Amino acid sequence: MSLPTRTPTATELLEQMQSRVPQMVEHLRDFVNLESPSLDTNHLQRTANFVAELLEKVTGKSAQIIPSANGPHVHWKGSDDTKVLIVGHHDTVFPLGTTTMRPFSIDGDIARGPGVFDMKAGIVQAIYGLSAIHDSSRVEVLITADEEVGSETSRELIEARARATGAVLVLEPSADGGALKIARKGVGTFTVHIAGRASHAGLEPEKGINALIELSEQVRRIVAMARPELGTTVTPTVATAGNAENVVPEAAMIKVDVRVVLPEEKVRIEREMSELSTTVAGASIKVTGSINRPPMHESAGRTLFGVAEVVAKDLGIKNLQGVAVGGGSDGNFTAAIGIPTLDGMGAVGGGAHGVNEHVLISTMGERAALLAGVARALVNR
Repeated sequence: MSLPTRTPTATELLEQMQSRVPQMVEHLRDFVNLESPSLDTNHLQRTANFVAELLEKVTGKSAQIIPSANGPHVHWKGSDDTKVLIVGHHDTVFPLGTTTMRPFSIDGDIARGPGVFDMKAGIVQAIYGLSAIHDSSRVEVLITADEEVGSETSRELIEARARATGAVLVLEPSADGGALKIARKGVGTFTVHIAGRASHAGLEPEKGINALIELSEQVRRIVAMARPELGTTVTPTVATAGNAENVVPEAAMIKVDVRVVLPEEKVRIEREMSELSTTVAGASIKVTGSINRPPMHESAGRTLFGVAEVVAKDLGIKNLQGVAVGGGSDGNFTAAIGIPTLDGMGAVGGGAHGVNEHVLISTMGERAALLAGVARALVNR
């Protein structure tokens, strides 16, 4: 597939992408059925190869596969002078074997399968969108392997390429109704480890140090850290304690999900979590974790959303919305270092991370055209 020799009009761009939807769906079928659980480096190698091969097939230019401890990242550059970075990830939250029970399927306009919405359809759309950008030499694509587990090995690369290009489009799926995402909360996970001492619960409970009692007090304190009026949520999500019904629990653990809107709330929560102290004599506490994705403020996406509105109007997309959402993405990182970032540029559908994950096939051509139109507008600005 060759790149265009001239810049197509908005109408031509949309028609071109709509005509390629059947091809997109076929590639999406193969991509979804090629499983890619986070941290499964063998399977992630296969999907990285798939993405690289599709990029070369569509653009005629090869991609670089970058190894990492968490799996390979795929990096494609039109040239050494790029102005737009398109960011996505090929890892998914679904365990190996999920496609045996729920393979890719189509029911009318709905395509289903693990990872189809978050975000394999978005990646396929973006690659086809590249084929419609006359000056794709000013665009680059980075598809990482570990976004679903915190982007530990890809964050530095994402930030470096964002600084080099100066504008970022993120392929996370859209919000409801195809809305783009112009702001995100900062996201983090903390683990509270509680150590006590075991003893026989019937014969000599007084000789034990009950970690479960300490856990109950810490949950109360942790929940009290929330400031919903400021957009700060602090939610204990997993708790464990003890291993036998007749033994005083010697250990307990709490997982805590934290979301913040304001940067200063990140500082406060991290401080208060580190200052947790015990109430049960003899017990001890260790807290690990942080808010590793800083908030993505609306100011980071305001300019790029304005560009998207103009492109959408030219394409005949009515009433494009920009919304703030609670989840995090790699856009949090690029926005935090001051790079204009527009998120939610991927597929339209729903059910991310669930059994009903799906995309609307009828929107794939339009979304590919929207991404291509925004990217070329940024290249030409």
